[in-house]
Amino acid sequence: MKGVQLEEYGGPEVLQLIDMEKPVPTGHEVVIEIKAIGVNYADTARREGKYVVKTPLPFIPGAEIAGVVVEVGDQVTKVKPGTRIVTLIESGGYAEFALADERSVIPIPEHLDFHTAVALPLQGLSAYHILKTMGRLEKGESVLIHAAAGGVGTIAVQLAKLFGAGKIIATASSDEKLASAREMGADVLINYTEPDWEQQVLDATGGRGVNVALEMVGGDVFNKTVKCLATFGRLVIFGAASGEQSRFYPGTLMARNQSVIGFFLPQIMRKPELLQPSLVELFSYLGEGKLKLTIGGVFPLKDAAMVHTLLQSRKTQGKLILEP
Repeated sequence: MKGVQLEEYGGPEVLQLIDMEKPVPTGHEVVIEIKAIGVNYADTARREGKYVVKTPLPFIPGAEIAGVVVEVGDQVTKVKPGTRIVTLIESGGYAEFALADERSVIPIPEHLDFHTAVALPLQGLSAYHILKTMGRLEKGESVLIHAAAGGVGTIAVQLAKLFGAGKIIATASSDEKLASAREMGADVLINYTEPDWEQQVLDATGGRGVNVALEMVGGDVFNKTVKCLATFGRLVIFGAASGEQSRFYPGTLMARNQSVIGFFLPQIMRKPELLQPSLVELFSYLGEGKLKLTIGGVFPLKDAAMVHTLLQSRKTQGKLILEP
């Protein structure tokens, strides 16, 4: 089969399309003929050797795939060949075939195509569990969503509305992106390139601050976001796109009972009781028209390097997808 592999860390040029062995299932594993691959910032971090956990070399990127089960291991009981599925895997998605554990695959509802199905899991599950599991968002509470026109942000705005948030404050870097956030349901729009954006957040909440904040930039944005928290406020970190670490003094949280919480989706993936029901719920929102996804482009697998360049330009909107 064909697959994309990297043998050294670096820029998009280290991604090489090569011939490799087709996987063989054992135990609870299934082989998936891949029809669509979601491209994510985690893939670029893996490629650069900057991921949250160490990336072994050589490495086949790709954690988000949709396709058809074509072979099953000798202990598989829940999935049959021919089933259309979507799943998240640790690696190996940039290929024509991949292995997955039967307990991690979710059948794709009949009304969804492969592109729509693969555009949901990583960003959708991240937004869902950042808000609900880690952020513990309750009805009527205010929420601050940075990069609200991005993959996670676009879904988080919509889910916050579905979960009953009282006020959704969205930040982005341009008027165009803020307009997109408004279409998704944001109540307050703030351009975070403006030097006083954190004061605008406080003003929008009558000086109280927000109950939940989603932060994935790091550096100065993190420090300013902490200042935006209400008493009992929760800040959930799910990335550090700026590459900057923040100097943080935990004692500052004590006076107002505030929390800073880390989120890493693979930990959710290791708990089927959290993963599967939430993905089924997200699919139901799609089917009912309550959740909208944007496909930013579909490209052949051989163009993986070019797609990484596009993604990191930060000029794209919507999900970028590869097809074997």
